[in-house]
Amino acid sequence: MKNFLILMLCLSTLHISAQEDETVKWINNNLIAIEDANPDSELKIFHENIPEKFKYASIFGFGEATHDGKEFFDIKAKYFKYLVEHQDVKVFIMEESYPAESGINEWISGGKGDIKTIAKNFSLRPWYNKEVVNLLAWMRNYNLGKSTDDQIRFYGMDIQVVSDIDQEIRDFVKEHDIPVSDELLSVVDSCTSKKIDYTRPTDWADIQIPQLEKIEQIILNSQKNSNKIEDEEYFAVVRALSYLKKYTYYVQHSRSEVRDWKMFENVKWIVSNKAKNGKAFIWAHNEHINNVEISPAGSGWISVGGHLKEYYKDNYYSVYFDFGKGNLRGYVTRKNKPNYWKVYEIDKPFRKTYAKTLIKANQDIYFIDMDNAMDSEVNDFFSVAKRQLMLGSTGYSPRQKYKAMVSKKYSEICDALIFVKNISVPDYDLDSL
Repeated sequence: MKNFLILMLCLSTLHISAQEDETVKWINNNLIAIEDANPDSELKIFHENIPEKFKYASIFGFGEATHDGKEFFDIKAKYFKYLVEHQDVKVFIMEESYPAESGINEWISGGKGDIKTIAKNFSLRPWYNKEVVNLLAWMRNYNLGKSTDDQIRFYGMDIQVVSDIDQEIRDFVKEHDIPVSDELLSVVDSCTSKKIDYTRPTDWADIQIPQLEKIEQIILNSQKNSNKIEDEEYFAVVRALSYLKKYTYYVQHSRSEVRDWKMFENVKWIVSNKAKNGKAFIWAHNEHINNVEISPAGSGWISVGGHLKEYYKDNYYSVYFDFGKGNLRGYVTRKNKPNYWKVYEIDKPFRKTYAKTLIKANQDIYFIDMDNAMDSEVNDFFSVAKRQLMLGSTGYSPRQKYKAMVSKKYSEICDALIFVKNISVPDYDLDSL
């Protein structure tokens, strides 16, 4: 009996190994190689083999497996430049706040500031690095000499930070003599300064949002009765109020699916009102751009990408990222001692992950079109849930690595996969620019 079990185990191992060999062979024959992670080099091979669905899509969501991956940032920058130059994409939407927009748009349009200080406009930590700042510098150079209609514009879709929105609204009301009472303006101040408490239920938003809607209606009425307010100013202040209302709602309903639902609404507004050709590029985490939901699988918490896929169908194209090994940053917290960032090395893919097989392909960086994969003899590989690392704002922790694992099916969550065998940490030394 013992010998029989050993024999069956050996046969099973051989079968699994043969299946993996077939999968790797198919990947090698069907991948689209990405020459390198240099953000300034061309995607020559991709351009010659561009998937049909990618070619005809309008909205492109590009993810990242961690917010601290240099290669993810550089490859996304490479694809954004490609889409600007080949598919006329001029709207760049980031997992970033509304308050970050004005300073960045002023700079990339040729305004004041310099490359060393431009990152100070960001509200979120992950973007304070050379890889992202260099992309903004490329946008600025691209925009020089072009008309406003032909320039790239930067937009934030996130709702977690609303700093200074109250001052923007107050300045607008004062400049145009809008009849908004001090009592209502104090509501704006209160909503802007309100902190999210994830532990205590509240009906706070139910009380505040109707007051914000009163302000919006007063502004709308003033716009109808006045020729003094330029359309762009009007749109800006109404949009600021919209973000503030979404944030206020999020304060009361502080769940991940609420955040993604509100981010989707922001993306939809930006595409409808700011993308003259309906095209846009979205830069965010894998969790936000995927076609289904936020982890865990089966949560029912629809992601930004899930809402976009339902609303825009094939006009939305999501690109997921995965990796095999490399260096990752993680935030270390210590009791009664200063917290700090540390770099950890992952020397090989973890067990039962997609990466364990994907790393065996013959290219260091490559693109897999999921439609092509699902029409092939290896569709079972991509349609069976396997584990992936899902690293958020605090990065990687060896002690928490299994808690950071999520099981999903590539066949469901993305239109394409970019696999990077080896990743490294971005350059956060902006002082050396």
